[in-house]
Amino acid sequence: MSLLDKERSIKNHEITALENVESFLKTIKKKNNSINAFLEIKEDEAIQAAEKIDSKIEKGAEVGKLAGLAVGIKSNINIEDFKITAASKTLENYIGSYNATVVNRIKEQDGIILGVTNMDEFAAGSSTETSYFGYTENPAVPGRIPGGSSGGSAAAVAAEMCDLSLGSDTGGSIRNPASHCGVMGFKPTYGVVSRQGLLDLAMSLDQIGPFAQDAGGIALMLDTIAGYDPIECTSLKDTPDFGGITEKSQDALKGMKVGVVKEFFDVSDDKIVNIIEERIDKMTEAGAEVVELSFDYIDLCLPTYYLINYVEFFSATRKYDGRKYGYRIEDVCGDEVLRRIHIGSYISQKEYSGKYYKKALQARSLIRREITKLLGGVDVIVGPTVPKLPHKLGESLDTMEMYAYDVLTVIANLAGIPAASMKAGEVDGIPVGLQIQGKPLDDAKIIHAMAGLEQI
Repeated sequence: MSLLDKERSIKNHEITALENVESFLKTIKKKNNSINAFLEIKEDEAIQAAEKIDSKIEKGAEVGKLAGLAVGIKSNINIEDFKITAASKTLENYIGSYNATVVNRIKEQDGIILGVTNMDEFAAGSSTETSYFGYTENPAVPGRIPGGSSGGSAAAVAAEMCDLSLGSDTGGSIRNPASHCGVMGFKPTYGVVSRQGLLDLAMSLDQIGPFAQDAGGIALMLDTIAGYDPIECTSLKDTPDFGGITEKSQDALKGMKVGVVKEFFDVSDDKIVNIIEERIDKMTEAGAEVVELSFDYIDLCLPTYYLINYVEFFSATRKYDGRKYGYRIEDVCGDEVLRRIHIGSYISQKEYSGKYYKKALQARSLIRREITKLLGGVDVIVGPTVPKLPHKLGESLDTMEMYAYDVLTVIANLAGIPAASMKAGEVDGIPVGLQIQGKPLDDAKIIHAMAGLEQI
């Protein structure tokens, strides 16, 4: 059953919201001890919310577009009365005192929040191994990382512990785990979804976005959480319309111009390339036109991204000084968080900012301009989401090996464009993600392409 079919079934009372929630709670009890996708569940509150929705449906009252659907929220997005820790000892006892805008919008549409999901500490990672509360297992490939930093949210959907989940994406933190866990993940155009209530990693790069099993679920969640937020400074007044997108996606690929960038394949493992090329062949069979493109700045993307990330992360973490709440971050955080704080502190100094940070901003402008130019002649760009397969849990990687997971995903964040990942196939049973990128505010076009790919 697709998520849109389930939504209709709940509204028609063929399935009750309570039955849906209880089924997920049962799955969580069975699987979460080994997978560690959820850090906190509020079972009684979820059941009470489901009962209220069922009562409204029985009385013929109007219900929201997420009525009775179960949602997981990444642990760096504020939810009132939940522990919002960003998977760090720094905030291990911090209780959210308000709801993020996206959480309020989910509740307004009768979505049921089950709990908060695991992540890399302060979103600084690509594997969900750096969480203070333990690593998350990949449900699709036990023994391997689920990706990060939103690994708990991806794993929760992949393990069928919830209908939908939210993550945050600074340089691939939604798309990376979506690829490794074999689900769909979407990073919207910068400013389409409010960041109010997000514990930011790098404010000029961060976006909140959804995970789902199908394109209909992605569209439904974006239709809920997207839109202007007057209290959030990066929020855009004009945002895409996501309503009914997948209902209109019959023959969506026919006539679509699909850009294929040579350099994205050059940096990826051959087995991944083979899977992606097979999927592109299917797109052409469905009527898409492939346009070959070249991007000469692939080697510039990672250093540009991380220099900006370091500086903005250092700035964002200055509020965790142990005075108002929690512990002083430098006293209790893990190695990767400390590394980013120290490097960010160093290159933020006046004598170094011109040498590193300002040059990174110039490089970012160049990357944005070149990607915009590439997108000018096509509808979307497709390629691998992640250039290599997920490593085994506990395997030791040096810093640059870990950062290399992000080489194909940071581009969308630097350019502020929408991007998604969906399963393209498997290599020896390990999911491989296809990344689809589009022009700013062409988010809906990406979902059309995802829905078209689902059909084939």
